[in-house]
Amino acid sequence: MAVISVQGQDLVVEMEGLDKLWALKSRLTIPLAHVRGATVDPGILGEPKGIRAPGTHVPGVITAGTFHQDGEKVFWAVRDAKKAVVVELSDERYTRLVVEVDEPREVVAMVEKATRR
Repeated sequence: MAVISVQGQDLVVEMEGLDKLWALKSRLTIPLAHVRGATVDPGILGEPKGIRAPGTHVPGVITAGTFHQDGEKVFWAVRDAKKAVVVELSDERYTRLVVEVDEPREVVAMVEKATRR
């Protein structure tokens, strides 16, 4: 699971517990100016992921780490698709972050509010 917060002019994604190990990352910091938006998308787990490098993928259990598909890099950290939030980025290492959070709708509202400033 991840905790997403807004700290100053940055969006911060902090991995919790064993998800740090599975995703091979503990924290991502993205300037808000590079965040295009966020959505709740429980269906995204069923979409193709691409090539895992590095990361963990056990279908139906966990998808975590960096995945490459169609020239894009996507960061995944999801076990429960119902709690998946997709954060769209521009001018960043990743084109998208797909992470599991406790309260997906609240996180999306927070991200959308922060990007409108």
